[in-house]
Parts: sequence; structure tokens; C-alpha cells
Amino acid sequence: MGDRERNKKRLLELLQAAGTGNAHCADCGAADPDWASYKLGIFICLNCSGVHRNFPDISKVKSVRLDFWDDSTVKFMTHNGNLRVKAKYEARVPAFYYVPQASDCLVLKEQWIRAKYERQEFMADGKTISPPGNREGFLWKRGRDKAQFLRRRFVLLAREGLLKYYTKEEGKGPKDVINIKDLNATFQTEKIGNPHGLQITYRREGHIRNLFVYHESGKEIVDWFNALRAARLQYLKMAFPELPESEDAFEQGQVFLGSNEQGYEVYEDLPKGVRGNRWKAGLTIVTPERRFIFTCPSEKEQREWLESFRDVLSRPLTAFNFLTASTDSVHSSR
Repeated sequence: MGDRERNKKRLLELLQAAGTGNAHCADCGAADPDWASYKLGIFICLNCSGVHRNFPDISKVKSVRLDFWDDSTVKFMTHNGNLRVKAKYEARVPAFYYVPQASDCLVLKEQWIRAKYERQEFMADGKTISPPGNREGFLWKRGRDKAQFLRRRFVLLAREGLLKYYTKEEGKGPKDVINIKDLNATFQTEKIGNPHGLQITYRREGHIRNLFVYHESGKEIVDWFNALRAARLQYLKMAFPELPESEDAFEQGQVFLGSNEQGYEVYEDLPKGVRGNRWKAGLTIVTPERRFIFTCPSEKEQREWLESFRDVLSRPLTAFNFLTASTDSVHSSR
């Protein structure tokens, strides 16, 4: 066996080696990475390798299967590996900082990779990382007619738990003031039609409203996103001191659960004519306003969730429940 084939075989073995973390992309967690940064000593997916190519002074990439690897480079990869390098560059990632997954948009991955290796923000010997706190700047906000984006000034007051935005007129009050407890934010690049598009969702007078914004700088829009997450996490920790440190700052959705006395019910199985895409077991939660349909991966999970929901709905609401009902949040343990 020649050097080329021997080293390729060794690299493929490294990808599956136990205790290395090499079987998943070091940056986004995608399974079966086919690329590697031979300057950092990590295995990465195709998408993340494209980001690494943009800063060759810090990272240089090769295909695990297609490129030539010499003995010294394979030895370097063996000595390092994903978990060892992550321990160095991700030693102090703040709880509020969003760590992108394989399905996330490019700007999140790009800024995560740059923050780790280029700016080295999370290394153990780096500067102490504190929550972003207050933030002020301009974002492009989509107008009511959806035809154009208008430059608007945004102000985040973390301690007060408020996000304000202003129209172009100086000296006037804010166009809107949003309470952090009612706010959620997600990147929606396709919906907004911009690779840096951020959707800010909030509740106002019983209705869901959206702001669609972007910034020309990927770093700026991701910094805004993480600043909102930090403010949201600060609010959650104050409102719910028992919240784990690793709890995500933004929920993926909310359903307030009242009691049976108020007309809240849970039913086994899905409504007639409704089928899940992958999971066939399910249940239906009925509130005074609407029905919510959930699917479960197994009948065992269905029974467990059904029992938990019935337990919650059988309890009378407390004064604390009425307080949190304004944000449509539910805090119950399964």
C-alpha cells in the first residue's frame, strides 16, 4: 500500500475513532465530515470548509478523500482532533451565545467560526466575556408595503428589558417599545430575502407582530441576535431563578396551559383526517382560542406526555400562573 492510500485509510479511521469527536463537524455538528482544517487539526463539513477558506492565515483545508496527505500532516491531525481543539477554542462560550447547528444559515456559522478561530473570543486565557448589555445601532427594517427596507435606529436596554426602534425623524419618541419577555428572534434569510435577515417576533395586545431586519455586516447582525438572547436570558433568570444556566434564551414556540375548569383539555391521538409526516402517535391540546396538534416518536412518549399534560391541566391556576399567562409561557416539568 502506497503512502497516499495508507494515509487516507488512517484519516478515515480517525474520523471514526472513539473519544475524538471527529465523526461530526467541529463547527456545526454535521455528521460524517469529509473535509479537514490541517492547520487547526479538525474535521469539518463541506459548508464550514467554505468559511475556513476565507481566512487562510488561520485555517487551511483539504478533502479527506480526494487530496494528498503526507505523514507529518496526518500525524498532526492524530495529535489534535475535534474534541481537543474544541476544548481550546470553546473553553468559555457564554450561555447566551448561539452555537449554530448543521441546518442553520450561513451567517450564523460564519460568525461562529470567525469568533472561535479568528477573534479567539472563547479561549480560556482570553479576556473575560461579559453579557453584551445595552446596544444601539441602525438596522434595515422592512416597511409595511414590503417593497423596501428603511434604515431605522434600534436601542436595546438590557437592564430594563426593552427593545426600542425609531423612525428617521430625530427628536421624537420611539416608534415602538418591545418588552424582552414578549420577544423572540430567529434568522429567516429566505423569507426576508437577505443572507443576514433576522425576524423579531413579539406579542402586542393579544396579537403576534413581526419585524424583519438585516444589516450589511454579518458580524453586526449576529451581535444583535446574541445581544437579544443575552437580554432575554437575563430576564428569564430573574423571573425563574431555577432556570438552568444552559437553558436556551429563545423558545421555539409557546402554549399557555390553563386548567380544565377554564376549558383546557388534552386528547389522545390526532384529529380525524390529520396524520403526522414521520411520527404517527400524537395528541391534541384544546385551549379556549384554538387547538394545538403534537406528534410523538412512539406510543410510549405519547402516554408519558398525555399523563403530564393531564396532571398540569387538573391543577387550579395560582396567582403566579396568571402572571406568566400574559406571555403565554408554560413552566411544568415532565
